[in-house]
Amino acid sequence: MTRNHFQPSRRTVLGGALAALAVTGTGTAQAAPGAAAWPSEFPLPDGWLPEGITIGSRPYAYMGSRADGSIYRTDLRTGEGGVLHKGGTGLASIGLKLDGDGLLYVAGGAGGTAKVVDARSGELLTTYQLTRNAAPFVNDVVLHRDRAWFTDSRDAVLYGVPRGREGKVRALPLTGEWVQAPAGTNSANGLVATPDGRGLIVVNAGQLYTVGIRTGHATRVALVGATDVTNGDGLVRLGRTLYVVQNRLNKITVWDLDRTATTATLRGTITDPRFDVPTTAARFGNRLYLVNARFTSPQTPETTFNAVAVSL
Repeated sequence: MTRNHFQPSRRTVLGGALAALAVTGTGTAQAAPGAAAWPSEFPLPDGWLPEGITIGSRPYAYMGSRADGSIYRTDLRTGEGGVLHKGGTGLASIGLKLDGDGLLYVAGGAGGTAKVVDARSGELLTTYQLTRNAAPFVNDVVLHRDRAWFTDSRDAVLYGVPRGREGKVRALPLTGEWVQAPAGTNSANGLVATPDGRGLIVVNAGQLYTVGIRTGHATRVALVGATDVTNGDGLVRLGRTLYVVQNRLNKITVWDLDRTATTATLRGTITDPRFDVPTTAARFGNRLYLVNARFTSPQTPETTFNAVAVSL
């Protein structure tokens, strides 16, 4: 793995999922004993067509399939896994997030849906039809406050699904400085909450925007050190550090945010020879785990796929 040398801040490292993380005097994160021996690469089934990955407080990764909407679960300690939830013809599981109550919220892509799946049993609990548009693409999801918020890459709107309860879906039109990219381009994709918790950060057509969850007003984030985040896909935020997966560029750019996320300053870049169009990432301990979507390779039932881990 090559990178521009940077170290995560003490605040960032200590905010992680593993209570056993320690920080040395130089700021380098160290995992709990045994974690370093965990595999840093593990396979997915041939033809899986992955795009999303999520990890909760326990060492299990959940990865969706664009091929049929199935969900695969892997034990990070061993790299072994199996199909947790079986999809079906015409279905897709794109971005997904695991809630603390064991519910998976899953973006349904061209179906225009959001699914809720039990992460323990794999049972499909609920399907929300978010939009009746003729050509939607519900792409990614973040859990924030009382809702799971979903992007639609083909419409200037976010959808808020109630978390862990019954209720109506909230459609939040995007206004302000939002620029809707033409269909078929890399438009609204990954999203995370702002550091102050008052809004969301959304990557859209190579730029970052903050969105107020009460108004939908979008403000473009001023980038320092680069003009854009071309091919920006999945986002991971740890404190005021934002990781942007730039899929076809095979890199992760690392940004320092100010408190209100009005400015992002480029701090470093993570690359790895194992990257093959990584799309989204999830953090566990002092690692980021990414799925390789391999968009530049044949997308067939025989195509091999995997996930890889890089150190923070």
